[in-house]
Amino acid sequence: MEKNLEFSDLLQLIDERSVAFRAAVAAAPSLDAQVPTCPGWTLFDLVKHLGGGDRFWAAIVGAGPADGPPAEAAAARAALEVPREREVLLPWLAESTELLLGALREAGPESGCWTWWPASQSPQTSGGVARHRVQETAVHTYDAQLAGGAAQPLPVEVALDGVEEFLFTVCGTPSAWPHKPTAFDFHSAEGHSWRLTVDGDGARSARIPASTAATGAEAAGASVHGTASELVLYLYDRIQAESLRVDGDAGLLDLLRAWEPEEK
Repeated sequence: MEKNLEFSDLLQLIDERSVAFRAAVAAAPSLDAQVPTCPGWTLFDLVKHLGGGDRFWAAIVGAGPADGPPAEAAAARAALEVPREREVLLPWLAESTELLLGALREAGPESGCWTWWPASQSPQTSGGVARHRVQETAVHTYDAQLAGGAAQPLPVEVALDGVEEFLFTVCGTPSAWPHKPTAFDFHSAEGHSWRLTVDGDGARSARIPASTAATGAEAAGASVHGTASELVLYLYDRIQAESLRVDGDAGLLDLLRAWEPEEK
């Protein structure tokens, strides 16, 4: 089974996806272009969100272990002023990314910090932040490319880690599943698979052999098949289930999408 990406790999991927994001912004016809996958947002709004997020998480990582985000960081994000001229905005974006990467490099992968996912399967560390920021940047790069009319699939390495990162971070919870216990399998065309189990003990995910479904193992309530990029974009609600192959009870996916655990 595949190994987790190294911390240095995550930092490189943040940088690479940030470069791709800036390229999409630079190529777009207008900063006022609507972002179809972020209803109500313009490309400028998306830039402010991602760049502001880089700065916010840089401050969080730099603050170390805490019960919440630093008050100064929260205030700075709320009052964020972003240049509207593209020739100034792009360097601001690059600076935002470097602030995040600098904070992560200084902290190293094991440094504790506040995150919004304390009850998930992902660690509350700078390494956990780096892994999640890869996905934030990758998905928003897709958004920016789509706004400019030239969306590209997520790179395979990013997407394969992204399926697991989403399941571990966003789906992992000890809150009881309010329906009949079941499981969801996600199978990537690249040969990797994961199972999300939901029951009275909450939701937890694990890697599974891609051949599990064919070896007599208990079938999942619903199985989703697609490229790793398609799976990530589906999980982040960028594309719909109809764009993928779904085996089993597709209605269970609607229940999963609508579920709001009481504790994350």
